[in-house]
Amino acid sequence: MEAGPVLLVLLQVLELESVRRGRAKPMSGVMKRMGMIFRAKANKALDRAEDPRETLDYSYQKQLELLQKVRRGVADVATSRKRLELQLAQLNKQSSTLEDQGRKALALGREDLAREALSRRAALQQQVTDLETQHQTLQGEEEKLTLAAQRLQAKVDAFRTKKETIKATYTAAQAQTRIGEAFTGISEEMGDVGLAIQRAEDKTAQLQARAGAIDELLASGALDDPTGMAKDDIQAELDRLSGGTDVELELQRMKAELAGGSAAGQQAIEGGGQQQSQSQQQPKDTPRFDKQ
Repeated sequence: MEAGPVLLVLLQVLELESVRRGRAKPMSGVMKRMGMIFRAKANKALDRAEDPRETLDYSYQKQLELLQKVRRGVADVATSRKRLELQLAQLNKQSSTLEDQGRKALALGREDLAREALSRRAALQQQVTDLETQHQTLQGEEEKLTLAAQRLQAKVDAFRTKKETIKATYTAAQAQTRIGEAFTGISEEMGDVGLAIQRAEDKTAQLQARAGAIDELLASGALDDPTGMAKDDIQAELDRLSGGTDVELELQRMKAELAGGSAAGQQAIEGGGQQQSQSQQQPKDTPRFDKQ
């Protein structure tokens, strides 16, 4: 936003230069278009920065200031009215004093003094009449300002209620929108989290697939194990069969020793072991024919 004044100055300089060179009409169109673009950009930026709640609070503050000014005006008019009332009371008192003095002078036979007192009283009565007119005017203005202040107070109260309602509705709608965006994952923060989770899941699936493929290749013998621990299926089956035979032979030998068998019995056990090994070397799929 700080480049706005600089841009306006540049536009003005270009327009003046175009006018000086006699090309005011073509440049004026360009200036208008650039000015319109600048105003559109500024309006969009202001719209993003504007918060309706702050605008409502500012408007309410301005109304309170106006109401305060009206109240001060009512107080000033009331003060002026009260001052006039004090002046009227003082003039009425002076008028009564001059009237008493005129009666006393006339009673004493001083007609000239009585006439002077009555003349002064007449002048005071003229002032009293003027002040009463001003007093009535001020009183009318005071009543109008008081009524205006009351109406403005009612409008300010109504605006305050509406303001708080709009602010609460806006806040609730904003919170609901953010919650909805969070649930759907379209917000900026949740979008980043969703992408991170997706990348982690993709990498995990890739590693799992690679580990499974390596296990299959090692089991099939397609890959050599430098440690010599990996074996294919056939070798594993042969090792299992040979291991089972050794266990059986050792078990029979132990039985013979416990029974205290002779050397012939030992040979028989060994011969039986050879027969068993031969029977195990025969193919498993040899068909057998049962008697009918």
